[in-house]
Amino acid sequence: MSDSWQSTTSLTPDQRLDVLNLLNHTDTRLGREAIDEVHRRAVVHGWPAEHWLKSRDGRLDGYALLSGSEHPTIEMCGGGFDEQLLEEVLKKHARVDWWERDVHECATGQVVRMLQMMCIDLPVPVIDVPSGANLRTFEPMHDEDRWLEQNNAAFAHHPEQGAWQREDLAERTNEPWFDPSGFLLLEIDGRLAASCWTKVHELHPDRFGEIYVVSVSPDFQGRNLGRVMVSQGLAALRKKGVASAVLFVEQSNVIAKKLYESIGFWVGREDILVRFARTS
Repeated sequence: MSDSWQSTTSLTPDQRLDVLNLLNHTDTRLGREAIDEVHRRAVVHGWPAEHWLKSRDGRLDGYALLSGSEHPTIEMCGGGFDEQLLEEVLKKHARVDWWERDVHECATGQVVRMLQMMCIDLPVPVIDVPSGANLRTFEPMHDEDRWLEQNNAAFAHHPEQGAWQREDLAERTNEPWFDPSGFLLLEIDGRLAASCWTKVHELHPDRFGEIYVVSVSPDFQGRNLGRVMVSQGLAALRKKGVASAVLFVEQSNVIAKKLYESIGFWVGREDILVRFARTS
């Protein structure tokens, strides 16, 4: 590695350790994740990707991961922006979408998406499940296909959540943080109507919870089940001893935001996706 940005499709074992060390130190410094969970997993598991590295005085000083070929998307460790890296990336790609995390002003470019992290203190009032409905926890090796069908239908038009495959689910359920007791399923008339998958950030100093995925089947929307499932998910997190929780929502999803705000969530952070294109 040199003082300029260099890319590789595969990290050596030493590079993986250096990147993970940089990510961990950045986590601690920022008090939040240094990079998106999916991107961190690519480093942890050594998956092929377009890894960008920069060193200073012989030590790793910067890292970014670019994913996707049709619509390349990049994120730097720390969630910032680097003009030199952008120049190098646009030599290889005619267009790139860049995640900037927890920012108030973005680099020059076209903002194509905004995610808001919403926060809440626990406990909150718990809303009972409807009469006749059955609330239970996810059963590995039994519920995968039913949940994928329900979740993908609920997120049919979402750029990330609406096209999960068995391998996507397996990757997450095989992670050390996965706990099926925090993965709630609601059945009505024998059908999977809604779900709420929660996560505890055990290694974070504040040990907070997260509403990881919440969805309602299109056939059961309009019955207040989203509110029920978020409430039940927060209750499940509280039982694990966490005092606060977060979730991520599209800034444009006005209906979902109104629901979360009515429960007590507030906006704690905004992440933006900025599009850049080669000029010549």
